[in-house]
Amino acid sequence: MPSPNLPDFHDVLAAAERIAGFAHRTPVLTSAHFNERTGAELFFKCENFQKVGAFKFRGACNAVRALSPDELRRGIVTHSSGNHGQAVALAARLNGARAVVVMPDNSARVKVDAVRGYGAEVILCPPNTPARMAAVQELIERHGYREIPPYDHPDVIAGQGTAALELLTDQPDLDLILAPVGGGGLLAGTAIAARHLKPGIGVIAAEPANADDAARSFRSGRIEPAARTRTIADGLRTTLGRLNFAVIQRDVDDIVTVSEKSIIDTTLAVWQRMKIIIEPSCSLPLAALLDGLVEAKGKRIGIILTGGNVDFPAFVRASQEIAE
Repeated sequence: MPSPNLPDFHDVLAAAERIAGFAHRTPVLTSAHFNERTGAELFFKCENFQKVGAFKFRGACNAVRALSPDELRRGIVTHSSGNHGQAVALAARLNGARAVVVMPDNSARVKVDAVRGYGAEVILCPPNTPARMAAVQELIERHGYREIPPYDHPDVIAGQGTAALELLTDQPDLDLILAPVGGGGLLAGTAIAARHLKPGIGVIAAEPANADDAARSFRSGRIEPAARTRTIADGLRTTLGRLNFAVIQRDVDDIVTVSEKSIIDTTLAVWQRMKIIIEPSCSLPLAALLDGLVEAKGKRIGIILTGGNVDFPAFVRASQEIAE
């Protein structure tokens, strides 16, 4: 029997109903160029066109809309250095709730401004996880806010799973579905939806070789610490969540790791060939296919492009460091 704490496909369906009219149903694009390079038919689910520019809005919106009227009146708190904070801020505003986002004091100014622009109050803290958690807990104790974590939460996982639900509704004959993995919310939600809709489908994740805790955890059977996190894929630097890992162990076939050079080269290739902006964290599944880490020839493969919020100066610096 599955753990009662883990979301299931019915939760994904409920999430789809809750976020309808709030989240975009994003398009699925194809690319003759990348089909030719991989020998596969690729279908890109473009969450870079989602509200706040990332899939994170799905989970945040579902979690906010699942709150009771009393919880909404009390307000919402979360911690984030980027997309999740923006997602919670917008979801709270759209549902008439106050939101407070704890952010590291070294967060990019553009990200802090974006969270504030969506209507949330920003509280800055030292740039480490214990400081974030302590700040969130203090705000909960002082004001009674309801916390919406970035990924280790059933409603967040179920909300993220709606991207795969839409993809497999549009393209039901996929052989394989790929997603990046950081904290694991998207991957867990994707696996839940995919396994229910097509039990025989392959589910594979891609992760930076420089932040490979999910791959190590997958192989050891326990959550491993993030020993290295120096990667341009800044959305994938987080450690796996407990609920997320339980789903990943049960429903995911493999986790492969991708080099920094491949991440950068593939991001640029998507910009140039598909004429869309994706952030580096998005490029890993396609990079894994291009590098031959996942068998692709003759298959129909879905890829979730997770977002389009690019720190362009950081991307240029990282590209120059790789080239030197």
